[in-house]
Formats: sequence, C-alpha cells, structure tokens
Amino acid sequence: MNEIKLLIRKDLLILKNNILLILRNPLRLIPYAAIVGYFFFIYTMRMRDRAEDMGSQMPELDANGLPEVDFAVQNIIGGVTVLALGFLLFQLFRATKRNVSFFTMADVNLLFTGPVKPENILIYYMGRSILPSLGGSIIFLVYGGSQMAGTLDFSPDNIFFILFGFAFFFFLLSPIRFLIYTLHTKYDILEPIKNGVTVLAVLLGAMVLIPGLMADKFWQGMFSWIASPWFDLFPIVGWTRGMMSYAFHQNLILALAFFGLYVLTYYLIVRLVIQFAGYYYEDVLEVTKSNEIQRDKVKGKKEASEATGSLNTKKQLALPDFGVGAKAFYWRNYVHASRQDFHPLFGVYSLVMAGIGIVFAVLSRFDWFSHKVLNGYILVLLGFYFLAGIGRTNIGDLKKPYFFLIPASWSAKFWNLIKLDLVQILLFAAVMIVPSVLIAGLHLLMIPIFIFGIIVSYMIGVCINLIPQISLEEGWDRKLIKPVMLIGIFLFGIIPALIFGILVFVLTKQFVWMMLTVAIGMSFVAAILIHVALDVLTRLEFKEAN
Repeated sequence: MNEIKLLIRKDLLILKNNILLILRNPLRLIPYAAIVGYFFFIYTMRMRDRAEDMGSQMPELDANGLPEVDFAVQNIIGGVTVLALGFLLFQLFRATKRNVSFFTMADVNLLFTGPVKPENILIYYMGRSILPSLGGSIIFLVYGGSQMAGTLDFSPDNIFFILFGFAFFFFLLSPIRFLIYTLHTKYDILEPIKNGVTVLAVLLGAMVLIPGLMADKFWQGMFSWIASPWFDLFPIVGWTRGMMSYAFHQNLILALAFFGLYVLTYYLIVRLVIQFAGYYYEDVLEVTKSNEIQRDKVKGKKEASEATGSLNTKKQLALPDFGVGAKAFYWRNYVHASRQDFHPLFGVYSLVMAGIGIVFAVLSRFDWFSHKVLNGYILVLLGFYFLAGIGRTNIGDLKKPYFFLIPASWSAKFWNLIKLDLVQILLFAAVMIVPSVLIAGLHLLMIPIFIFGIIVSYMIGVCINLIPQISLEEGWDRKLIKPVMLIGIFLFGIIPALIFGILVFVLTKQFVWMMLTVAIGMSFVAAILIHVALDVLTRLEFKEAN
C-alpha cells in the first residue's frame, strides 16, 4: 500500500509542476475562459428554451393503438451503436497485432528498476489510465450538455451515468487489450482470438442485414435489432448505452446494474492480468519505446522507424528519378509509402473505403438504402480526412537540418512534404465518387465538389497540426494552444459553414447545394490557415542540433 501512495505522490508532484508552469503565463488561460463562457451562454439559452417548452408530447399511435416506430431515432441510435461496435472490434483486432502500454520510457528506466513490486506498478498505472477517459468524458458532457440542455435534465444522477458510461467504454479497452496480449505471451492464443473477432464481426453484420431484408425497406429495418433495448445487454457497448440512456428511461436499478457489470469486469481483468502477466516488462518495453519514438517524431527529435506499420520493409524498389531540391521530400514519402502498402498511391485502406461508398451507391440504387446513407458516408469521409490531417506524424521533419539545407523556397518544401498525401487523396476521391454518383444517380456536380471538399478538409487538419508545432517552443504551450485553435476553428469556421449548408438544404432540398455551400465556407478557413502556416514557416529557425 505504501508503494501505491508513493506513486500517487509522484504524480501529484508532476501535476503541481505543470500547474506552476502554466501559471507563469496566466494570459494563456484567457481562451479557455472564453470557451467556458461560450458553453455557459449556450447552456443558459437552452435552459430558457426548455422552460418555454415544458409541455409533454404523447407518442403517435398506429391503427392497432401501438406507438409508431420513429425510424429516424431508431437509425440514429443504431448508427451510433454500430460505430461503437466497429471501434470495439478494431481495438480487439489491434490487440492481436500489438500490445498496449500504460507507461513511458521514464517509467521503464526508473520505476521498473526500483524496489517496487511489478504488480503494484501495473495495478496503479492500469487504474490511472481512466483519467484520460474521464477527461474526454467531461469535455463530451460539457459540449453535449450545452447543446442539449433544453432537452435533457442534467441532474446529478444523469450526469454521473453519462460521465461514467462514456468514460468506462474507452477506459476498459486498454486493460482488455493488455489481457489478450498477456494470455498470448503465456498460451499463444492470438489465432483463436482473431477467428473469434472475425466471427463476431460476421454475426453483428448479420444483425444488420437480416432485419433489413425482412423489412419493407432496408433502411427501416436494418437497425431494428441493434437499436432495441435488449441489445443493452451486449458487453461494453450495450452497457455504456444502457448507462448513458438513464437520462431517458430513469431506471436506476438497471443503470446501477450496468455500472456494477463494468466494475466487476474490470476487477476480473485485473485479477487475470496479475495472475498471468508475471514479469511483464519485456512485453511492454517494445510498445513503450515505439510510442515514445512516435511522440518524438511529432516533436521533431527522432526519426521513426520505417518498419512501423509496413507490409514489407525489404521490398525491392525500382523508383523513377524524382529530381532535385524540394522534390526530395516527395521522394522520401514515396519510398516510405511503397514499403507500407501494395502501391504507394492507392493502398488497402483506400480500396476498402472506396468499395464501401460504391456498395452504398449500389444498395441505394435498388432502394435497400436511401440516398441519405450515401450522403452521410460522404460527410463522414470529409471528417475522416480532417482527422487524418490533424494526426499527420512527420510535422517534426520541418525542424530537421535537411529541411533548412535543401536549396528551395519554403512553399516548395511545404507542398512537396504533403504532395504524396494530396495525390493519394485525389485518387481515392475520384475512384470513390465517380462510380458512386453514376450508379446512385446523384447530381454530377457532386464529383468536383467532393474532391475539392476532401482536399480542403485535409488541409485544414494539417494546418491545425502544423502551426502550433512549428511556432511554439514550449511543450505546454503547444498542448494548450492546439485545442484552443481546434475549438475556435470549429466555432467560427466549420460550424458556421455547416449551418449555412443546412439552411441551403432546407431551402433547396438538394444535398449537392448543401455540399457546395459547406465546401466554399471551409475553403475560406483553409485559405486563412494555409496563409498563416506559410507565414510561420518562413519565420522558422533551426535551433536544435540532432
């Protein structure tokens, strides 16, 4: 117990030092105060609207006197549940490829060599990993609460179950992955687990396909099973849904039962990990080092291993002459992409995502889906490539010596650094949207609008990642400014563009004009950010010798 107290004291001292670092420049807290004020303003406005609309609405009844099915609500619940199931399956599949680590290299070098029991270190760090999940849950609750204050009653019990329902879902995934890899180390069970994940994915797919085929229209029945209350019994995903929906069903016993299932599951996982992990140092050392390399690569300190995520690092390459100058950056990315996938310009993930879009188009052609599903997938892809831009990991190359020594303009270096990404995105967008539009019978303007919109989304994400990384030297400044930039761009750029797009859709009833409005609005945001990024790039100085 004293060892656990010592670990807690160590983290409290780290937290104290970080707070003191922030307080050295209190002005950096002003944007956060403005954001809190914005959320408080929205919350009070929603509460005022709720006070004006207190009248209860009775559900509409069909010819048999039974409540009619609200297909919109059913599909929203089912769609969110399917996304959560997909994330769960993805994490389970990742557990068969790579272990998860709760540690940093500082822990490896100091704690692992200290006179502390390995199981105490593991228990503490595994339990501490709930803090990021709780932080994300609080942000979700603050934002969602400010938007839905007029619909939901945010009483203490509602807040408790929403907060922990969201947090437990993300928190429990890491211990499960650690347990899977631990059992593999001892019993070599990865192949059975892979087969189990595949079978589970097929069964869940059947739970969407079968009721859809049984319904008059596929979109009316596809989520009837997954969105039904009995699916709350499904482990993790269903438990989270059951806890977070307490605000609607107000069944305290049921919500507490799901909470208890989470606690019991975590207790069993910890017991199994302690029993089978043994001296787990070797299992986590490799992944801890890999995580550290990725973080250092973003900061521009180290070169990440080319082997990470590659299909064949020893592939024999016959590459054309790319030229000299800034084209060296394009050549470097091209070589890395050639080793990562079967083709540097169009890989497995692009093929899968394009195939999904074409399948949606075919199904909408035969009235299995409405066009709304394909339109929703198009919007999801815009969001996906926006996140891909934010998650780009080799921004650290901009602080390497060769970035300064190559004889070319700053803009040429920057564009060649992301040129391969732009080519890949253009090819994917064309392969996906052209047949989808022709098969589903959408407006032909969707082709150029989608291609333009996906490039704009990616560039916004890249600039959000690039500007704080190369303009701020202090690590905590980067951690504070980047979220502020992200929230500000959403509040004053992306969300207004979406609102104007929705207004255009309401007036015209045409998705193509909505997409055009959103793309034009986001292009202004992208133009401003690209201008700022290039301006910051010209002021960049090499200060760190590697």
